[in-house]
Amino acid sequence: MDSSQGVTSAVAAVSRTCTSNPQCEFFVATVGVTDPQEPSGMAPPISSAIAGYQQTYVTDFPGTTLPTGWTTFNGAPGGDPGTQWAPSQVTVGNGMLQLTANYSSSQHEWLTGGTCQCQSTQTYGAYFVRSRMTGPGPTVVELLWPPDGYSWPPEVDFNETYGGTSASMATVHFDSSNQVDHRTVNIDMTQWHTWGVIWTPTSLTYVVDGHVWGVVPVASEVPHEPMALHIQQQTWCSQGFACPSSTQSTLVDWATVYTPYTPAIIRPVHSSHRATRIGIDATLSTSRLSAAVESAAATISAHHAHTVQLKALIAARQLLPVSPATRVQQIEWMLDQDIRIMGTATPDIYVHWATVSATAKAALQISLTVSS
Repeated sequence: MDSSQGVTSAVAAVSRTCTSNPQCEFFVATVGVTDPQEPSGMAPPISSAIAGYQQTYVTDFPGTTLPTGWTTFNGAPGGDPGTQWAPSQVTVGNGMLQLTANYSSSQHEWLTGGTCQCQSTQTYGAYFVRSRMTGPGPTVVELLWPPDGYSWPPEVDFNETYGGTSASMATVHFDSSNQVDHRTVNIDMTQWHTWGVIWTPTSLTYVVDGHVWGVVPVASEVPHEPMALHIQQQTWCSQGFACPSSTQSTLVDWATVYTPYTPAIIRPVHSSHRATRIGIDATLSTSRLSAAVESAAATISAHHAHTVQLKALIAARQLLPVSPATRVQQIEWMLDQDIRIMGTATPDIYVHWATVSATAKAALQISLTVSS
């Protein structure tokens, strides 16, 4: 079924500030790091680009061959006998992966390129690919696909065109009957963009250039099995669309994968007489919150703490720009990273939740109890 929740956004909406969606302020670092030496002007994002996640894979496509772990497609794509995937259409050079569609006069059909990290799978995470199209004709699809041994669907297409260069679509395929849920966005596909999907047990969040442009909030539509990253190009001349009139390419500057941190175990902390309490303002902006957490980490390191209890007091019926769970996860992750950077032993960090009166001054109050 085509979801009635499909959303079409203008380019202006994609490039707006995060005022109307405070949660996206935590994704802006996923665009990458400015670097004029890169083909796209942006290097891959840093390992701490997304709160609550750790970067577990990144490639800048160096050299002239595919990175270890990537394989190419060969043969006719399913559902479209009028085209062929061929390894020859996948090349690496000048710091880019290039998938090229051109017509083979000897085979009387279009040849296109596709590649995947087929053996590198995980369940849940965040994926980002920086890419652009050279012109109209073939489709480009950046997607998650189940590995061999698992049935299809599911499938998560987080950047998929249909032959044009003015829009893209995200689609999740789910259920054995192949139901689909679409989101669309108007955007110039010939320009460099960082496309991404954040996949959790309850939602899919589609991101372009650090901004959220679509969300699937229905857990029953979300995959709950291992998936692998695929990047592919295809023509659909036999189906009457996405049929090129000239050779065109998909260019990819880099790709990166993030894995969610394992949530902290929730248990009480038995504080010794050497306990120190640190308060943190949960309403601070990202930069100020980071500074506050760094200061707390310095105190924790100085005390050579073995245990930290992160206590979260939630005021009933009060709203935050992000969910209390998200904010607590961000603070926990920042704290762990800062302590590691300081070179001291990382203490056990436990989370304790409690509810306070709805009349409390703040929707979320956070304090750290440090035990040495």
